[in-house]
Amino acid sequence: MSTPHVVVVMGVAGTGKTTIGPLLADRLGVPYAEGDDFHPEANITKMSAGTPLTDEDRWPWLDAIGAWAHGRAGLGGVVSSSALKRGYRDRLRAAAPGVVFVHLTGDRKLIEDRMSHRQGHFMPTALLDSQFATLQPLQADETGVAVDVAGSPDEITDRAVTALDGLAR
Repeated sequence: MSTPHVVVVMGVAGTGKTTIGPLLADRLGVPYAEGDDFHPEANITKMSAGTPLTDEDRWPWLDAIGAWAHGRAGLGGVVSSSALKRGYRDRLRAAAPGVVFVHLTGDRKLIEDRMSHRQGHFMPTALLDSQFATLQPLQADETGVAVDVAGSPDEITDRAVTALDGLAR
């Protein structure tokens, strides 16, 4: 895939968006933006307390990510965002129509295990059930690919690059 595309690395918490996003950006030769950095402080406080975000909580966050993606249109970039619902992805596409999604998917047990071992992140494993309940996988009319998160970060990144290359054909 020759990027000037903006790629949104999406998925439930613990799938490795923060790990795979920078690796993918490096492989594509574009900048990476950490989606969590776009959250207002109130969202981080809420999630840290184990309270799931509402759609109203997410709109300003998605708008900020969409604005970043819009600013990278034609230049390329990779940004992480859970983008769990179709409506969230529609909102990102409204701001940046050319975005492409890489949906990191995997076994719930593997994801929960990875979440339980990460350090210094505000999202507790207790919110994983709400993430899976909210998740609406990419639909056939959405530009994107699903990539399994089993294996090493390099293996996952390789699969993502290969899948994105397949989209470009």
